[in-house]
Amino acid sequence: MILCDTNIFIHAFNGSAQTIEELNQIGHENIALSTITVMELFQGMGNKRELEIMKKKIRYYDFIEIDIPVSKLALELVEQFNLSHGLKIPDAIIAATAVVHQIELHTYNVKDFRFVPDIRLYEVK
Repeated sequence: MILCDTNIFIHAFNGSAQTIEELNQIGHENIALSTITVMELFQGMGNKRELEIMKKKIRYYDFIEIDIPVSKLALELVEQFNLSHGLKIPDAIIAATAVVHQIELHTYNVKDFRFVPDIRLYEVK
């Protein structure tokens, strides 16, 4: 299972052939989204029609909920890395989700995550 960051889906839905190929190589059945990623995607929609289209695009992926272990780790990450690295709350939740569930994170914003202890970043093959 690979957890994909919001920017991966933004690139794919904007037609990036490279990103679409990467997702196809991973296999849609092996891709998960944090519910924070789903929220970020929904927040980027301009109207109800766009929202419905987005819901259809992501309905086949697994969603990983923000549970107590993820919440606790995200809090620790914000406390530890907000001042030193500018870690934002959504990124802390996404990072915590990957670490707690011991899955790789696929992101184009590696600099936003590489300092997180125990995070495994997906290497494009």
